[in-house]
Amino acid sequence: MSASRMLERLRAVDWDMRWDLAFERCGSRQVLMWEYLRRAAVWAKACGAEEAWPFYDVTAYLEPGFALAPAQAAGLEELQRTVVWGELRKTCAGAVRLAGLGERTPEVVAGLPDLYEPLVLFYERGGSFSRDCSGVFVDLVGVMCRPGKLAGYLGSRPVDVLDDTVLDALEGEGRITYRQDEHGAGPLFRSRVQGEDLRVDEVLGPDLRWEPVDLPAGAAGLAAVDHLEAARRIGRMA
Repeated sequence: MSASRMLERLRAVDWDMRWDLAFERCGSRQVLMWEYLRRAAVWAKACGAEEAWPFYDVTAYLEPGFALAPAQAAGLEELQRTVVWGELRKTCAGAVRLAGLGERTPEVVAGLPDLYEPLVLFYERGGSFSRDCSGVFVDLVGVMCRPGKLAGYLGSRPVDVLDDTVLDALEGEGRITYRQDEHGAGPLFRSRVQGEDLRVDEVLGPDLRWEPVDLPAGAAGLAAVDHLEAARRIGRMA
């Protein structure tokens, strides 16, 4: 992706927060943040940026003297004045500058995952994140996450497919639990609990839409699937 196109995408983000979207898309935003943290760990390890992880501009480590074209640099500076948190400004700069560096020197980004794409999708699906008062947790709006340590992400299996169909399938009201055969065979089920009494059981159809279902006999014996593994399995179905 070009630096100009990345800049356009980030300019279109509602940085003042779409609270409704952030809550509605809590499931996908949680997965996107995790996948960004994983990719950021891989890149940090590869280019000696471990101390800067997790929210950083990787081009400072890849090519310290790199500069965007004047028009792109001016556009990035204007964008950065519209976002509040320093970590947001760093990652916006990183996304635009890495795209520009990749245009100029494609071999620099070869063999590594697209670093900022999950985070840009996160921004597009509901706006920014913030830190809690302790600075330890990241508030994604609707859920808190603790990044933990960089080493914990290295070697983790990626969530490869991040298109809208897969991300939309991760959404739903209520507390969600997933179940499927332990080998990933057969249909993927989920249960959504809303309030104290209302439970909705659903199965993921071939069009990646959830449909109401009466759970089959023996469903209680299906293996529990966490949110990340559900995202991977939905991606394989896509």
